[in-house]
Amino acid sequence: MGSIVVERAVLSGEVEISGAKNSALPLLAAALLTEEEIVLHKVPVLSDVETMIDILRTTGKKVIFEKETNTIRISGPILHTHVPYDLVRKMRASFNVLGPIAALMGEASTPLPGGCAIGVRPVDFHIDGLKRIGFEVNYDHGEILAKRGTKLEEVTVYLPFPSVGATEHVMSAAAILPGITIIENAAMEPEIVDLQDLLNKMGAKISGAGTSKIVIEGVKKLHGCEHTVIPDRIEAGTYAIALLVTGGEGLLKNVNPSHLDALWFVLEKTGAIIKKGSDFVEVKSWNRWKACDVNVLPYPGFPTDLQPQIIVYLSLADGTSTVTENVFKTRFAHVGELVRMGADMRIMENTVFINGVNKLQGTTVMGTDLRATAALVVAGLAAEGTTEVTQVEHIFRGYENVVNKFERLGAKIKYIPGGVPEI
Repeated sequence: MGSIVVERAVLSGEVEISGAKNSALPLLAAALLTEEEIVLHKVPVLSDVETMIDILRTTGKKVIFEKETNTIRISGPILHTHVPYDLVRKMRASFNVLGPIAALMGEASTPLPGGCAIGVRPVDFHIDGLKRIGFEVNYDHGEILAKRGTKLEEVTVYLPFPSVGATEHVMSAAAILPGITIIENAAMEPEIVDLQDLLNKMGAKISGAGTSKIVIEGVKKLHGCEHTVIPDRIEAGTYAIALLVTGGEGLLKNVNPSHLDALWFVLEKTGAIIKKGSDFVEVKSWNRWKACDVNVLPYPGFPTDLQPQIIVYLSLADGTSTVTENVFKTRFAHVGELVRMGADMRIMENTVFINGVNKLQGTTVMGTDLRATAALVVAGLAAEGTTEVTQVEHIFRGYENVVNKFERLGAKIKYIPGGVPEI
């Protein structure tokens, strides 16, 4: 893998936020539910999106990605119901094609998914949900086999945890199954609402997304439509933290500020100045911000995908902070790398205790997953000297034009593909 080399810089300026990766992927999976053309706008150019496109093409779908305009067109029938291992191993979101294919075609198979190493992330909730709505699901030699069966006229799927992926999976599959499906303890993320909006444009009858109870009234057939992907709240939060932790200020454009209320609350408690508009956010840092305790929870709580970045920010705060991770309780691979940069923090069970230091020191660190890698790049921008982040390809899974966007904010940043840079 390649590296990103950064030097200390005070960031400032404007950054345009891309469409949400975590929304685009389930929207692409939902496009399997019709042969008619689905047109998606503001789709980010990312390696994860490319992987999902490859999966759709493997099934026989025709997919055209107009990267200049961030538009994807999907059409045509499903010709193959098996998804190969070399694609599914790359990311967890690939598993969400299983239900839609089986619902439409009667059966489907896929290997267990891969993805970022951020702790144990089983697909049990997905499988239990599919079984509850009438699918026969079996595991055989590393393959998950799903067959459409007989569904009850009304069925309730109760999720033991508000899993985003399981909520999306059951929603999409149940959209074309007969009768009523109710999801209780559903995930409430904005990406769930975006999926509901797309499915309803396709002719589905779904209500309740954004709350803990979603009701799906199955229809026989879905049709084509156009849809624009919501802004990426995690990308927006990452750039907001990067601007603040370097002592800068800037404007985030193409943002839905309400999607990040938990982040703005934390940042304002530390002393940051946040100005929110209808589709933009301005952020400005104090010279020395205050410590703050953060509790990571499912939406609308503080997002787990911003946990590594907020830890970087709090590592330079005045005082002692705690960050408690309640979603992926072992998601702390970045902590050891930050300690190597001079951060004063320790892990006790699912909580990180952080004593703010005056400065971080640049060194060589390794990215372990998408958000941890982004956090280490942000840390490097705030650290004295030069920082090299290795194994950096993770970042291209979730941040469109990331090097160019940081450059336009004034970062001293360089991507070196597939080699070790000379510092």
